[in-house]
Amino acid sequence: MHFLDQAKIYLRSGAGGPGAVSFRREKYIEYGGPDGGNGGKGGDVVFVAVPGLNTLIDFRYAQHFKAKRGGHGMGKDRTGAGADDLIIEVPVGTQILSEDREDVLVDLVEEGQRVTLLHGGIGGRGNASYKTSTNRAPRQHQPGEPGEEMWVWLRLKLLADVGLVGLPNAGKSTFINQVTNTRAKVGDYAFTTLVPKLGVVNHKGREFVLADIPGLIQGAAEGAGIGDRFLGHIERCRVLIHLIDISGEDPARAMEVVEGELEAYGAGLEDKPRLVALNKLDLADEELFEGFAEELKAVGAEKVFPISGATGAGVEALLDAILGYLPHKTMTEHPGNEIEDEAEEKPWSPL
Repeated sequence: MHFLDQAKIYLRSGAGGPGAVSFRREKYIEYGGPDGGNGGKGGDVVFVAVPGLNTLIDFRYAQHFKAKRGGHGMGKDRTGAGADDLIIEVPVGTQILSEDREDVLVDLVEEGQRVTLLHGGIGGRGNASYKTSTNRAPRQHQPGEPGEEMWVWLRLKLLADVGLVGLPNAGKSTFINQVTNTRAKVGDYAFTTLVPKLGVVNHKGREFVLADIPGLIQGAAEGAGIGDRFLGHIERCRVLIHLIDISGEDPARAMEVVEGELEAYGAGLEDKPRLVALNKLDLADEELFEGFAEELKAVGAEKVFPISGATGAGVEALLDAILGYLPHKTMTEHPGNEIEDEAEEKPWSPL
């Protein structure tokens, strides 16, 4: 499945149905009077966040969404049928922006979240509603209110607990393959990762979602390389892992470049907790690691983790550190066990 995280679509809610002009005509009933019913309400445009989706690719092939109009009123005071709402399913984490991308209209961050963006028009009045003591045979009616319409942008920001950042070839794809069941592409060249990847890490009885985004290079905030487009997918992360290639020319400079791009992007990324890891430890010795670790601490790293994404060395210590930034969820005890515990603690009584 192709990955798409931005799409522009056109939306229009349904117009209200027109009211009817009708008069009662029955045998033996003289001067039956008006009995035209009101029109039905037009359909709303509703967005729903559903699980199991992680791309907006469907909106590349379908860009116009129009709800149906309400049914017209009929004689015998029959109101027109209301149109069904137009339900648009999007991935969890989707934002709906105005056409100029300046305003966030809706942010769907919870599974099952449902938002009505455009309301359908109200049905028009039939001539029966105009009847008065002085106007006993009205022929006026309303056509029904028109629906609302607008162009919007959909922008997907993947929901993940932990984000991976680093220069191209820092070993991010190898790392996510090591700790999850993801099979990200690995190659001995830059930008093997072209779109964000998600994986679920299961460590010591706890699970969290790990996101890998394409590598950053100097000038990414101005559009160099793949640019900073995919940085939005780690805005919601609780902690970032900064992977640095220990076999690179200057690890300290590599750290400064990536940190500079995160600060230039903004959106709170520069304030998120960092875990700095020197990767590819299998290609260096401990003495080299100690020297580079001191250089990284000199440019802002609090602690440096030695790891090897290829062999798994040091990965467990890094995952242990990640758990400290995530909310702890305890398993719910079986109700039967709770009752037994309460019975044991309750003092004996003859009653």
